[in-house]
Amino acid sequence: MSKDFSRTQRVADQIQRELADMIKTEVKDPRVGMITITGVEVTRDYAHAKIFYTSINSNKENNITIEEGLKHANGFLRSQLSSRMRLRVIPQLHFIYDESVERGLYLSRLIDEAIGKN
Repeated sequence: MSKDFSRTQRVADQIQRELADMIKTEVKDPRVGMITITGVEVTRDYAHAKIFYTSINSNKENNITIEEGLKHANGFLRSQLSSRMRLRVIPQLHFIYDESVERGLYLSRLIDEAIGKN
């Protein structure tokens, strides 16, 4: 069982590296611009992959625009993954905005304000 987990994790890491490279160099959609892939979770059967991303200039409208761009590029990214990786099944890609970075900045700001008041 642990061997299966490690292979799943290695596949997720490889997908993360490949997608980051493809988004940076091959995706020409301006909506996808400046995003960072923060993590990838792959199901045990490799049928689905959750791709977590964040953006530098994040707001509600911008996140919707980025999500539309990623959905538009989904087929292209999946086909490019199939040529770059040796997998029998290329997972369906599901892009999810990662709020952890934004939440971390907010909590850090709250802590700084609390320390400053004392």
